[in-house]
Amino acid sequence: MTAARQMGCTRSAMRAYVTFLVCLIGLAGLNPVPVVAADAQLEQLPADWLDDSGQHFHLSSLRGHALVLTMAYASCHRVCPLTMERLQRLQHDYDSSGIDAQFVIVGYDPETDDPATWKQYRRTRHLTRSNWHFLVGSRAAVEQTARQLGFEFWRYDQHVMHDARIVYFNEHGAVIEPGAAGSSQHSVPVSQ
Repeated sequence: MTAARQMGCTRSAMRAYVTFLVCLIGLAGLNPVPVVAADAQLEQLPADWLDDSGQHFHLSSLRGHALVLTMAYASCHRVCPLTMERLQRLQHDYDSSGIDAQFVIVGYDPETDDPATWKQYRRTRHLTRSNWHFLVGSRAAVEQTARQLGFEFWRYDQHVMHDARIVYFNEHGAVIEPGAAGSSQHSVPVSQ
């Protein structure tokens, strides 16, 4: 077998393995395990972001509301769509409970997912409610946010490999575990 042919087989095997991992991670996204970072606070996260309209956005402006945060990238076809479906169900749960919640999606890939890309993403997926915020930050801000909240991600070829995680903040800006004792009734939807 020629070296070029061996390289093709190796590359095919690697792609198959990565596809398997993405599917495995995607299955975990059907019911993501929330991060429990007792010391994490909204104010400790990077402050400066751009929203999908290209306007400056500060996470601290969401203090006083229940907050649901995840990370995604616009061209993801496996994990992110499952996460967005989960967020839409959470939105319904919050609405049914009469709770005013804010939803934040932080982009993993600021070089590709600019405000215009997120705006189009929102439109095509009918995620246009004003309490949904798709944010773009610097590479450093994205990495810091991921690190502080326990989001795992890395690049493979043109893809961002990542887990499915949803983080909940209470109205005081503290990370909470859904259903945790002592969490405010305004923090997590009833049907969690």
